Amino acid sequence: MTASEREPGGERDPAPAREPHPTPWRRPGTARLLAFAAVCAALFAAVALTVSLRHGAPLAPERAALHWSTAHHGEPLRSLARALTATGSGPVPYLLAVLAGLLAGRGTAGRLRAVICAVAVLAVGQAIRYGLMELLARPRPPAEDWAAHASGYAFPSGHATTSALAAGILAWGIARRARPAAARTWWAVLALWAAGVGLTRVYLSVHWPGDVLAGWLLAATLLALALFLDPFACPDCPDCPDCPAGPARTGPPPTGKGAP
Repeated sequence: MTASEREPGGERDPAPAREPHPTPWRRPGTARLLAFAAVCAALFAAVALTVSLRHGAPLAPERAALHWSTAHHGEPLRSLARALTATGSGPVPYLLAVLAGLLAGRGTAGRLRAVICAVAVLAVGQAIRYGLMELLARPRPPAEDWAAHASGYAFPSGHATTSALAAGILAWGIARRARPAAARTWWAVLALWAAGVGLTRVYLSVHWPGDVLAGWLLAATLLALALFLDPFACPDCPDCPDCPAGPARTGPPPTGKGAP
Protein backbone atom coordinates (compact mmCIF):
# COMPACT_ATOMS: atom_id res chain seq x y z
CA MET A 1 0.00 0.00 0.00
CA THR A 2 1.43 3.40 -0.94
CA ALA A 3 1.64 6.43 1.31
CA SER A 4 -1.15 8.16 -0.56
CA GLU A 5 -3.42 5.19 0.00
CA ARG A 6 -2.70 5.18 3.79
CA GLU A 7 -3.52 8.87 4.17
CA PRO A 8 -7.23 9.71 4.59
CA GLY A 9 -7.10 12.30 1.86
CA GLY A 10 -4.84 10.37 -0.46
CA GLU A 11 -5.96 9.65 -3.99
CA ARG A 12 -5.69 6.22 -5.54
CA ASP A 13 -4.75 5.65 -9.12
CA PRO A 14 -7.91 5.37 -11.21
CA ALA A 15 -8.71 1.88 -12.47
CA PRO A 16 -8.59 1.42 -16.21
CA ALA A 17 -11.93 2.17 -17.79
CA ARG A 18 -13.92 -0.77 -19.07
CA GLU A 19 -17.07 -0.84 -21.13
CA PRO A 20 -20.05 -1.49 -18.85
CA HIS A 21 -22.14 -4.57 -19.29
CA PRO A 22 -25.69 -3.56 -18.35
CA THR A 23 -27.38 -6.91 -18.81
CA PRO A 24 -27.32 -9.64 -16.16
CA TRP A 25 -27.79 -12.24 -18.90
CA ARG A 26 -26.69 -15.77 -18.21
CA ARG A 27 -26.45 -18.63 -20.66
CA PRO A 28 -29.04 -21.32 -19.88
CA GLY A 29 -27.68 -24.34 -18.06
CA THR A 30 -26.12 -27.22 -19.95
CA ALA A 31 -28.92 -29.64 -19.10
CA ARG A 32 -31.61 -27.23 -20.29
CA LEU A 33 -29.79 -26.48 -23.53
CA LEU A 34 -29.23 -30.15 -24.28
CA ALA A 35 -32.84 -31.02 -23.45
CA PHE A 36 -34.17 -28.25 -25.69
CA ALA A 37 -31.85 -29.21 -28.53
CA ALA A 38 -32.82 -32.87 -28.17
CA VAL A 39 -36.55 -32.11 -28.30
CA CYS A 40 -36.18 -29.88 -31.37
CA ALA A 41 -33.92 -32.42 -33.09
CA ALA A 42 -36.38 -35.22 -32.38
CA LEU A 43 -39.27 -33.20 -33.81
CA PHE A 44 -37.19 -32.34 -36.87
CA ALA A 45 -36.32 -36.02 -37.34
CA ALA A 46 -40.00 -36.94 -37.11
CA VAL A 47 -40.93 -34.44 -39.82
CA ALA A 48 -38.00 -35.53 -42.00
CA LEU A 49 -38.91 -39.19 -41.57
CA THR A 50 -42.50 -38.48 -42.58
CA VAL A 51 -41.31 -36.67 -45.70
CA SER A 52 -38.88 -39.46 -46.54
CA LEU A 53 -41.41 -42.27 -46.09
CA ARG A 54 -43.88 -40.44 -48.34
CA HIS A 55 -41.13 -39.76 -50.92
CA GLY A 56 -41.80 -36.04 -50.60
CA ALA A 57 -45.53 -36.25 -51.30
CA PRO A 58 -47.44 -33.53 -49.38
CA LEU A 59 -49.89 -34.26 -46.63
CA ALA A 60 -53.53 -33.20 -46.97
CA PRO A 61 -53.08 -30.04 -44.80
CA GLU A 62 -50.11 -29.06 -46.97
CA ARG A 63 -52.19 -29.39 -50.15
CA ALA A 64 -54.91 -27.31 -48.53
CA ALA A 65 -52.38 -24.59 -47.65
CA LEU A 66 -51.15 -24.57 -51.26
CA HIS A 67 -54.67 -24.22 -52.62
CA TRP A 68 -55.37 -21.34 -50.22
CA SER A 69 -52.16 -19.51 -51.08
CA THR A 70 -52.63 -19.77 -54.84
CA ALA A 71 -56.10 -18.29 -54.45
CA HIS A 72 -54.76 -15.26 -52.55
CA HIS A 73 -51.83 -14.06 -54.66
CA GLY A 74 -53.30 -10.64 -55.28
CA GLU A 75 -51.66 -7.27 -54.72
CA PRO A 76 -50.41 -5.69 -52.52
CA LEU A 77 -49.92 -8.86 -50.46
CA ARG A 78 -47.80 -10.53 -53.11
CA SER A 79 -45.37 -7.61 -53.38
CA LEU A 80 -45.17 -7.28 -49.59
CA ALA A 81 -44.50 -11.00 -49.25
CA ARG A 82 -41.78 -10.85 -51.90
CA ALA A 83 -40.11 -7.94 -50.12
CA LEU A 84 -40.19 -9.71 -46.76
CA THR A 85 -39.05 -13.05 -48.12
CA ALA A 86 -36.05 -11.38 -49.79
CA THR A 87 -34.68 -10.44 -46.36
CA GLY A 88 -34.44 -14.11 -45.39
CA SER A 89 -31.50 -14.89 -47.67
CA GLY A 90 -28.53 -13.20 -49.30
CA PRO A 91 -26.51 -10.61 -47.39
CA VAL A 92 -29.15 -9.61 -44.80
CA PRO A 93 -28.76 -12.64 -42.47
CA TYR A 94 -24.97 -12.30 -42.54
CA LEU A 95 -25.19 -8.58 -41.79
CA LEU A 96 -27.37 -9.42 -38.80
CA ALA A 97 -24.79 -11.97 -37.64
CA VAL A 98 -22.04 -9.35 -37.92
CA LEU A 99 -24.17 -6.88 -35.95
CA ALA A 100 -24.70 -9.54 -33.27
CA GLY A 101 -20.96 -10.00 -32.89
CA LEU A 102 -20.35 -6.25 -32.68
CA LEU A 103 -22.96 -5.96 -29.94
CA ALA A 104 -21.74 -8.97 -27.96
CA GLY A 105 -17.99 -8.33 -28.02
CA ARG A 106 -15.98 -5.93 -25.88
CA GLY A 107 -13.03 -4.12 -27.40
CA THR A 108 -11.66 -4.60 -30.89
CA ALA A 109 -10.34 -8.12 -30.35
CA GLY A 110 -13.47 -9.18 -28.47
CA ARG A 111 -15.78 -7.89 -31.18
CA LEU A 112 -13.74 -9.59 -33.88
CA ARG A 113 -13.91 -12.90 -32.03
CA ALA A 114 -17.67 -12.56 -31.48
CA VAL A 115 -18.28 -11.64 -35.13
CA ILE A 116 -16.30 -14.67 -36.31
CA CYS A 117 -18.28 -16.95 -34.02
CA ALA A 118 -21.63 -15.49 -35.07
CA VAL A 119 -20.88 -15.72 -38.79
CA ALA A 120 -19.46 -19.23 -38.36
CA VAL A 121 -22.65 -20.43 -36.66
CA LEU A 122 -24.73 -19.06 -39.53
CA ALA A 123 -22.42 -20.53 -42.17
CA VAL A 124 -22.34 -23.97 -40.53
CA GLY A 125 -26.13 -23.92 -40.27
CA GLN A 126 -26.33 -23.12 -43.97
CA ALA A 127 -24.02 -26.01 -44.81
CA ILE A 128 -26.07 -28.45 -42.73
CA ARG A 129 -29.26 -27.22 -44.33
CA TYR A 130 -27.84 -27.63 -47.84
CA GLY A 131 -26.73 -31.15 -47.03
CA LEU A 132 -30.17 -32.11 -45.72
CA MET A 133 -31.87 -30.63 -48.79
CA GLU A 134 -29.73 -32.72 -51.11
CA LEU A 135 -30.16 -35.84 -48.96
CA LEU A 136 -33.96 -35.71 -48.74
CA ALA A 137 -34.51 -34.16 -52.19
CA ARG A 138 -38.15 -33.20 -51.60
CA PRO A 139 -39.75 -31.58 -54.67
CA ARG A 140 -41.27 -28.13 -54.34
CA PRO A 141 -44.92 -27.39 -55.07
CA PRO A 142 -45.78 -27.22 -58.80
CA ALA A 143 -43.88 -24.37 -60.48
CA GLU A 144 -47.02 -23.01 -62.14
CA ASP A 145 -48.31 -22.06 -58.68
CA TRP A 146 -45.22 -20.09 -57.66
CA ALA A 147 -45.51 -16.37 -57.00
CA ALA A 148 -41.75 -15.89 -56.56
CA HIS A 149 -38.52 -17.32 -57.88
CA ALA A 150 -37.16 -20.45 -56.18
CA SER A 151 -34.49 -23.04 -56.86
CA GLY A 152 -33.27 -26.32 -55.44
CA TYR A 153 -35.13 -28.80 -53.31
CA ALA A 154 -37.78 -27.90 -50.75
CA PHE A 155 -36.91 -29.55 -47.43
CA PRO A 156 -36.04 -27.85 -45.14
CA SER A 157 -36.88 -24.32 -46.22
CA GLY A 158 -33.68 -22.34 -46.66
CA HIS A 159 -35.32 -18.98 -45.99
CA ALA A 160 -37.04 -20.25 -42.83
CA THR A 161 -33.85 -21.84 -41.51
CA THR A 162 -31.59 -18.91 -42.34
CA SER A 163 -33.87 -16.17 -41.01
CA ALA A 164 -34.51 -18.08 -37.77
CA LEU A 165 -30.78 -18.62 -37.31
CA ALA A 166 -29.99 -14.96 -37.98
CA ALA A 167 -32.76 -13.84 -35.61
CA GLY A 168 -31.48 -16.09 -32.85
CA ILE A 169 -27.88 -14.99 -33.31
CA LEU A 170 -28.85 -11.31 -33.18
CA ALA A 171 -31.01 -12.00 -30.12
CA TRP A 172 -27.88 -13.35 -28.42
CA GLY A 173 -25.94 -10.21 -29.31
CA ILE A 174 -28.72 -7.98 -28.02
CA ALA A 175 -28.93 -9.98 -24.78
CA ARG A 176 -25.28 -9.19 -24.13
CA ARG A 177 -25.68 -5.45 -24.74
CA ALA A 178 -29.19 -4.25 -23.94
CA ARG A 179 -31.10 -4.11 -20.70
CA PRO A 180 -33.59 -6.96 -20.14
CA ALA A 181 -36.75 -4.99 -20.97
CA ALA A 182 -35.31 -3.63 -24.21
CA ALA A 183 -33.86 -7.03 -25.07
CA ARG A 184 -37.24 -8.73 -24.73
CA THR A 185 -38.81 -6.17 -27.06
CA TRP A 186 -36.18 -6.78 -29.72
CA TRP A 187 -36.49 -10.55 -29.30
CA ALA A 188 -40.20 -10.27 -30.06
CA VAL A 189 -39.48 -8.17 -33.17
CA LEU A 190 -36.89 -10.68 -34.39
CA ALA A 191 -39.23 -13.61 -33.74
CA LEU A 192 -41.99 -11.92 -35.74
CA TRP A 193 -39.55 -11.22 -38.60
CA ALA A 194 -38.33 -14.83 -38.76
CA ALA A 195 -41.88 -16.17 -38.54
CA GLY A 196 -42.99 -13.77 -41.27
CA VAL A 197 -40.20 -14.84 -43.61
CA GLY A 198 -41.12 -18.49 -43.13
CA LEU A 199 -44.82 -17.90 -43.70
CA THR A 200 -44.15 -15.98 -46.92
CA ARG A 201 -42.57 -19.12 -48.37
CA VAL A 202 -45.88 -20.91 -48.00
CA TYR A 203 -47.90 -17.89 -49.13
CA LEU A 204 -45.77 -17.56 -52.29
CA SER A 205 -46.36 -21.29 -52.96
CA VAL A 206 -42.66 -22.15 -53.20
CA HIS A 207 -42.63 -24.37 -50.09
CA TRP A 208 -44.88 -26.81 -48.33
CA PRO A 209 -45.70 -25.93 -44.69
CA GLY A 210 -43.68 -28.92 -43.50
CA ASP A 211 -40.57 -27.44 -45.12
CA VAL A 212 -40.95 -24.24 -43.12
CA LEU A 213 -41.68 -26.08 -39.87
CA ALA A 214 -38.58 -28.21 -40.40
CA GLY A 215 -36.50 -25.09 -41.03
CA TRP A 216 -37.61 -23.58 -37.73
CA LEU A 217 -36.91 -26.80 -35.82
CA LEU A 218 -33.48 -27.16 -37.40
CA ALA A 219 -32.60 -23.56 -36.56
CA ALA A 220 -33.77 -23.96 -32.96
CA THR A 221 -31.62 -27.08 -32.57
CA LEU A 222 -28.53 -25.38 -33.97
CA LEU A 223 -29.03 -22.22 -31.91
CA ALA A 224 -29.30 -24.19 -28.68
CA LEU A 225 -26.06 -26.03 -29.46
CA ALA A 226 -24.36 -22.81 -30.60
CA LEU A 227 -24.85 -21.28 -27.14
CA PHE A 228 -22.11 -23.61 -25.93
CA LEU A 229 -19.74 -21.34 -27.88
CA ASP A 230 -20.73 -18.38 -25.71
CA PRO A 231 -17.71 -18.59 -23.33
CA PHE A 232 -15.38 -18.74 -26.34
CA ALA A 233 -17.11 -15.87 -28.14
CA CYS A 234 -16.93 -13.62 -25.05
CA PRO A 235 -13.99 -14.76 -22.88
CA ASP A 236 -12.53 -11.39 -21.88
CA CYS A 237 -15.42 -9.57 -20.29
CA PRO A 238 -14.74 -9.25 -16.53
CA ASP A 239 -17.86 -7.16 -15.98
CA CYS A 240 -20.08 -9.83 -17.51
CA PRO A 241 -21.67 -12.06 -14.83
CA ASP A 242 -21.64 -15.18 -17.00
CA CYS A 243 -18.16 -14.92 -18.53
CA PRO A 244 -15.38 -17.15 -17.21
CA ALA A 245 -12.94 -14.22 -17.25
CA GLY A 246 -14.14 -13.01 -13.90
CA PRO A 247 -16.89 -13.38 -11.28
CA ALA A 248 -19.95 -11.20 -11.18
CA ARG A 249 -19.48 -8.04 -9.18
CA THR A 250 -22.33 -6.35 -7.38
CA GLY A 251 -20.32 -3.53 -5.83
CA PRO A 252 -16.89 -1.92 -5.69
CA PRO A 253 -13.83 -4.17 -5.32
CA PRO A 254 -12.94 -5.04 -1.72
CA THR A 255 -10.41 -2.86 0.09
CA GLY A 256 -8.53 -3.14 3.32
CA LYS A 257 -5.97 -5.55 4.68
CA GLY A 258 -4.82 -8.02 2.10
CA ALA A 259 -6.13 -5.98 -0.82
CA PRO A 260 -3.52 -5.20 -3.48
